Amino acid sequence: MKTGVEKIAAKAREDKKLVFTSLAHHITQTSLWESLNEISPSTGEGIDGQDVNTAKETFTNWSIPLLQEMHNRGYHPPPARRVYIPKPGKDEKRPISIPTVQDRCLQKAVAQVLNGIYEQDFLDCSYGGRPRRSAHHAVANLSGVIGGKKVNWILEADIKNFFGSLDQGWVKQFLDHRVGDPRITTLIKRWLKAGVVENGKYTPTETGTAQGGPISVLISNIYLHYVLDVWIDKVVKPRMKGFVHYVRYLDDFVLCFEYKSDASRFRDVLNKRLEKFSLILELSKTKLIKFGRFANKEDNAKKLETFHFLGFTFYCTKNRRDNFKVGTKTEKKRLNRSCIKMKEILQRIRHKPIREQWKLINVILCGHYRYYGIGGNYPCIDKFYYFTLRYWRKVLSSRSQKGKVIWVKFNKILKIFPLRQPKIYLPYQAMRNLAVL
Repeated sequence: MKTGVEKIAAKAREDKKLVFTSLAHHITQTSLWESLNEISPSTGEGIDGQDVNTAKETFTNWSIPLLQEMHNRGYHPPPARRVYIPKPGKDEKRPISIPTVQDRCLQKAVAQVLNGIYEQDFLDCSYGGRPRRSAHHAVANLSGVIGGKKVNWILEADIKNFFGSLDQGWVKQFLDHRVGDPRITTLIKRWLKAGVVENGKYTPTETGTAQGGPISVLISNIYLHYVLDVWIDKVVKPRMKGFVHYVRYLDDFVLCFEYKSDASRFRDVLNKRLEKFSLILELSKTKLIKFGRFANKEDNAKKLETFHFLGFTFYCTKNRRDNFKVGTKTEKKRLNRSCIKMKEILQRIRHKPIREQWKLINVILCGHYRYYGIGGNYPCIDKFYYFTLRYWRKVLSSRSQKGKVIWVKFNKILKIFPLRQPKIYLPYQAMRNLAVL
């Protein structure tokens, strides 16, 4: 955190009701350059067709006019380019908006300044899109609470089309609690209204925020901080009879309850709360199940249901001492999606030199292991490894009609180009450490 942002954070920490009226001067040419260097060179181009490398070469030419326009409140963000990515386990696709590289730099610089304020306000229950808080932290915290607290019921919930549904009027009201600099508020308002371009056609955005830009993640966290986090902490928990725990990662959240009456009561009230802020629950991803240490004792002969969170399936099991343990494994849909993606990549690169294929395959395997390689999930990452191994041999055999690669020959290839073996990067002890921030 830079010195200027540290001072903002200190003031925000001291006075929880302070409204910051002068923030834009912290956005400088230096902060834009640092933001530009944080953007991956492989990031998609915006509607102007400029890539990251070109933006770096011409940085001096565009950065100074951009800052002048921002400070004079004359900057109008260009619309984002709309693309679609597949949703896991569904035929429909998720809309993603890609801002121009210059606009993305400004969004990152503004988000960094605002993070100095809101990191002092955000509660420990939220994890997504925050510094030093990953999905692994959320999974570890949830597992630790279920395993060690009085948890009998789990409410798994998801908000339908959250980024496209949030009310822009409420966004402004929530920002006004802390941000009073008209240059920043005007900028955010224009980002919300910037619109998207799809197949050459411009579409304005009257509701929601374009998912894909750095500022959209911060806006979503601010929105749900007031809609859910503070409400659950200050209003819901004091009215419950038993223990309640809440974990949120962006728009996915899970609540743990001691009593079913509390869980049922909260579920009924939750719909009304979300409707007030133009949000609705995704019913297909929302369910209340019996789950936990005490629930497992009561229904020992009956297998309890499982629930999904951040690509992992949580289930009740026992450790070597025959004590209750929360098990986590790769969600079946996610594992199938990873296999399908690997299959498509191997088919696409099958005619490239084996060395190039080997390097790319190992990069994908390593990324998969680093996310899904948590304690107890070795069998699932091992399945992905062996799927990749078998399908790579199949792809190499299909490169020519007479070039079938039998296992003897394939094993010789593996000695020269070995695939990265499955590895648990976060064993049980590491997960326990992550659970305590």
